[in-house]
Amino acid sequence: MCLAIPGRIIEVVDEELRLALVDVAGVRRRVNVGLLDSEERPACVGDWVLIHVGFAISRIDEEEAAATLGLLRGMGEDFEQELEELKASVIE
Repeated sequence: MCLAIPGRIIEVVDEELRLALVDVAGVRRRVNVGLLDSEERPACVGDWVLIHVGFAISRIDEEEAAATLGLLRGMGEDFEQELEELKASVIE
């Protein structure tokens, strides 16, 4: 199963390639934030984003992120599996 999971941008690690370090429920991974560049401002540290297959696909507010994470945690094993897959993924 592939979910869009909320995460918070911790650091922009490569401005040219549009890569950011994002914290997703305690798991930190690099994701591409370039898809958000067409919005009113580029993605930046502190933004909450929805992540799917290594890309930030939309910016969300903190309240929506918390509600979504709560629902995902309620999925139990499926959510844990998604986090394990995220831990195993690498974007460089």
